[in-house]
Amino acid sequence: MLKKTRILVVDDSATVRAHHLELLKGLNAEIHSANDGQQALSMAMQTPYSLVITDVDMPEMNGIELCQALQANSRTRDIPIVIVSTFDSDVDVESGFEAGASAYLSKRDARSLLLSTVTEILWKYIHVRKRRILVIEDSRTIARSLEMGLLKHSFIVMLAENGLKAKEIVVEVAPDLILCDLKMPQMDGFAFCKWLKSVPGLFHTPVIAMSAAEDTATVQRVIQYGAAAFISKPFSMSQLVPLIDRILSDHFKIILTERERLDAERRALVNSITSLVAALEARDAYTRGHSESVSWLATHMLQCFGADSADIDLLAIGGRLHDIGKIGIRDSVLLKPDLLEEAEFEHIKQHPVIGRRILESIPSLNRILAIPYSHHERWDGKGYPEGLSGKSIPFWARLTSVADTFDALTSDRPYRKGMSIEKALQVIKQVRGTQLCPDCVDLFLLVAESAGFEDHFRAKQHEEKGRRETGAPASIAPHLNDNSRTS
Repeated sequence: MLKKTRILVVDDSATVRAHHLELLKGLNAEIHSANDGQQALSMAMQTPYSLVITDVDMPEMNGIELCQALQANSRTRDIPIVIVSTFDSDVDVESGFEAGASAYLSKRDARSLLLSTVTEILWKYIHVRKRRILVIEDSRTIARSLEMGLLKHSFIVMLAENGLKAKEIVVEVAPDLILCDLKMPQMDGFAFCKWLKSVPGLFHTPVIAMSAAEDTATVQRVIQYGAAAFISKPFSMSQLVPLIDRILSDHFKIILTERERLDAERRALVNSITSLVAALEARDAYTRGHSESVSWLATHMLQCFGADSADIDLLAIGGRLHDIGKIGIRDSVLLKPDLLEEAEFEHIKQHPVIGRRILESIPSLNRILAIPYSHHERWDGKGYPEGLSGKSIPFWARLTSVADTFDALTSDRPYRKGMSIEKALQVIKQVRGTQLCPDCVDLFLLVAESAGFEDHFRAKQHEEKGRRETGAPASIAPHLNDNSRTS
């Protein structure tokens, strides 16, 4: 359950309120209670609630009146309502739904059904409502009516008068669901559905087809073209909204399940590859932690750029794996403490190619392939493996290059001690616009001014000093981007 989920329980019986609170205690939710509808309405106007659970028979204002009052106010209209009542005849249930309730339970069923009902409704409102719906309808009257009805149920609505207009919107915005008339000028619903299912990245978008014609042939044809459901005109919002909720709920459950599967697969693969990085760094105490440090710095730079959390998490993986290709470099070259001969330098310059080759078989890591492959390219075009220059070097690779260079400068190497943070900052500024991307250096300097930056690198240098004092072996030499070494 999401944090800051707030639930309001409304019942004039203290015993019933306590019973409901006991049933819901497993939720990570803040639960409030009210004695009657009037008190509940006042509380709902002051506090944003995620869900209201209410009795029907109460003094001052009953549950049906509470539903109607909540639905009538724009501030509370979106709150889902669960009615739990001893009044459970068909007429009572129908009255509850007409007043705007999302679910209606009898009190005798509350013990077994309340928790699951609340959980399901909250899930639906988190993952389904506030979703983008594209309405494709050539009748302005019908389109406007659908727009108003869907907005009232908290959906985000876009309108298109035919399939051609809809194509432009879909490519630009990617709606979560499409409500499409079948008979329209220029491009009808059948042609639009057929087109949508041919477009990579869009063919999973659910479509509800609508038409006054409801013969079997029409329904079968549009379903064959990829529609998820068919609804016959004229219809009411009370028919349409539950259909939309069901389709979007099923759709997002499938998406979330697939996302969880891919995330688990990626975690397992990354753990395996990260173990290889650990094995690589274990070959020399002087480079232990280098990849983690590069990852830390690069992700903080991307945060300053304003990237979303998904991109930041992916770059963190790329930073840890940026030197994975060194696994394929011979020990006699990688562990050599002296200057490299030309042939040896050419050999070590293959590690970006090897790194990309290792990772390219993992589809979920495709977006980070440029990091191991291009982080040794230079802004002035004097890097490798392709000699790219300027903005032709992928942005994440340019970020990683700055982080990689700074960490190398401040780390001990067999042929020199690490620079002070202050000296390394001067060097980074000096190579801004030649070796390193100016924009990425500027992001780096923002991070360098932030809290935690000096603590992170001073702690790393202190750890390296401890290794020197205990006689840690000097072997691997991550070679700097002068003319003989690479970081």
